[in-house]
Amino acid sequence: MTVPTPHEVAVLALDTTVAFELGLPHAFLGGAVDADGQPLYRVRVATVDGGPVRTSAGYAVQPDHDLSLLATADTVVVPGVYGGPTRDGAISPDLADALTGAAAHARVVSICTGAFVLAAAGLLDGRRATTHWMHAAAFSEFFPQVDLDPDVLFVDDGDVLTSAGNAAGIDLLLHVVRRDHGSDVANSVARRRVASPWRDGGQSQFIERPLPEPDGTGTADTRAWALTRLGEPLTLAELAGHARMSVRTFTRRFRQETGLSPQRWLTQQRVALARHLLESTDTPVERVAGAAGFGTTASLRQHLHAAIGVAPLTYRRTFRGTSTGAGATTPM
Repeated sequence: MTVPTPHEVAVLALDTTVAFELGLPHAFLGGAVDADGQPLYRVRVATVDGGPVRTSAGYAVQPDHDLSLLATADTVVVPGVYGGPTRDGAISPDLADALTGAAAHARVVSICTGAFVLAAAGLLDGRRATTHWMHAAAFSEFFPQVDLDPDVLFVDDGDVLTSAGNAAGIDLLLHVVRRDHGSDVANSVARRRVASPWRDGGQSQFIERPLPEPDGTGTADTRAWALTRLGEPLTLAELAGHARMSVRTFTRRFRQETGLSPQRWLTQQRVALARHLLESTDTPVERVAGAAGFGTTASLRQHLHAAIGVAPLTYRRTFRGTSTGAGATTPM
């Protein structure tokens, strides 16, 4: 039996790298295996000069590689950093050249403030990207040429992917596994790590805001009720009526509790259901559209493309696939 060649992943540890994020690629990419238990990715860590670097946790790490590792990588992951480019928007010419060279042949991924590193290298110019919401203002000031979306958990722009805060790095890495090898493999990795295979919503739900008063009322019961009726044409008035609130009060309370408007939340739940049906069943696309509450195939196509940039049939082929190629990507 021929053992498949694993996809080569280079994790770039810069000075003051975020310790939590530095370990994520090994846990979530390195933990992905095929049906025979063979690893699908080989994850190795590099620093600029091969020497030790400080981490955000107060200890240093000593990787085995330097920037030359990027030249042979299929995917390069840049965890977040404290200081450095988050303070001045700049990186060294050697690092910029290494990242630019890697991007010519490899997929490039950033976690949290790692997006500052990619942007400083010019890899995000004219692209849609994200970073931690707390750093969004500084990012936009340093890199106005980047189309920053501070509300999402991650952005997949084909060969360059960026994520929000450090836990969103988990969402992005599971997405990478799902994109390369299908949902079954990604879900298996998530189960072993006791992580959610997919989280709904965006960063807005995590931005600091006053909590609603604990007066015994809320929208949680109505959200649970709506989840069992996604195929029905639910209106804002119906949702408010179920919660026994006026539309105005319900909308305000809903946004306080979720960070989203009721309509946007409902659309996200319908997209999530459609994705699940496309991944796990052979249900025709028109029936998926109906079951998820979109009514028509055209409406499903529009909402799915707005959410993740692909059409329903493309999504089904990709995320039910078993590609193990080093350069496997989702058509965009």
